[in-house]
Amino acid sequence: MNRFLLIPLVLVLMPAGACLPAGKAFAARVPAPSSFSMARSVLSASPSLGNAYAAGVSVVLSAPVNGDFSAIGGSIVTAAPVSGDELLFAGSISSRAQITGDLRAVGGSIDIEKPLGGDIFAFGFSVLDSGRPSGSVFIAAINSTITDGASGPVTIYGNNVSLGGDFSGDVKVVISGHLTLAPDTVIHGKLSYEAPEEATIPTSVKIIGGIEYENVSYLPDAGTFKILSFASTWFFLLIRIFGVLILAGLLAGLFPRLAEVMTERVYTARPRSILLTTLLGFAIIVATPILLVILLLTFVGIYIAALVFLLYALIVFFSIMYAGILIGSVLARRFAHRETVLWHDGVLGMLALSLIMFVPFVGMFVVILFTIFSAGALLLVFFNFAFPREEQTTELL
Repeated sequence: MNRFLLIPLVLVLMPAGACLPAGKAFAARVPAPSSFSMARSVLSASPSLGNAYAAGVSVVLSAPVNGDFSAIGGSIVTAAPVSGDELLFAGSISSRAQITGDLRAVGGSIDIEKPLGGDIFAFGFSVLDSGRPSGSVFIAAINSTITDGASGPVTIYGNNVSLGGDFSGDVKVVISGHLTLAPDTVIHGKLSYEAPEEATIPTSVKIIGGIEYENVSYLPDAGTFKILSFASTWFFLLIRIFGVLILAGLLAGLFPRLAEVMTERVYTARPRSILLTTLLGFAIIVATPILLVILLLTFVGIYIAALVFLLYALIVFFSIMYAGILIGSVLARRFAHRETVLWHDGVLGMLALSLIMFVPFVGMFVVILFTIFSAGALLLVFFNFAFPREEQTTELL
């Protein structure tokens, strides 16, 4: 019975994998180590027994990798064979050595020079494949070129595609530009492509499975283009008007006293005072650009011109906003018999000003007239606020 008790004890103390063949026992006990590299410039010059990972602005693989290789960077060059798969993300990718597994690459420029034992998945601006892959090929790029064919099926999406070499399977191309086939190209499967125009196929090209072409135009015709142009113009115009309405409502709600003072000036002032206010706004809007040109002619005046331009832009902006708010305030006082300015008065007034602008010939003149008067009224209000008289109150904002 003691023998039976010794058997579990021996199994526990026995080294792991001792009952397995020597090679498998070692593989089970000691997994292949992985290597990690991260720096501004990474040069992987030591062989990796397992997977290899690298990240940097510039990544160069110059030693073999016994597992998978994954890298991300600005520029990646693989100049040594990889026994597993490659996963690459970079602006520029150059694969110059054989890959036993698959290649998955996402980048701006992708160049594949040596044969692959697996599949290719490439997404980028331009893709050049001169190594013959043993598996399938999927490419999505603006410009794609395959020069040595492929052993598996090929699918390409993009703008311009150029094909050459011997293709063992089917080839599917969906493009918005041109399809070019190099002389002596052989496709043992079927060539199916969607493009705006048919490809010019040389007489030396052989396509065993036949050709399937579908005429697809991704550009709108003249009638559709006019409709889209008209719709987009009105869409952006409505978006702009909607944004202006929101700004007018905010200004009227945040600074109602300013709008009330301007409205009071319109109702109580004499026509001569209204005319002088309009002339003041006209002088400011017209004279300021002339002053800017004079200041720009001097070296010291450049900085003053920048400040004056900023103030001028603010005055023009607020003049347009308060021109609409002024219209809304006048309408509220005229029809609602209400002197207090609310936020929706600004929205209503700016909407009315926007509609007036679309009136032919007269509309733009009325908008400019209201804007000029608003500029003059704002300057007077700000002047009285900055330099109040004894009988005036400073509660204007």
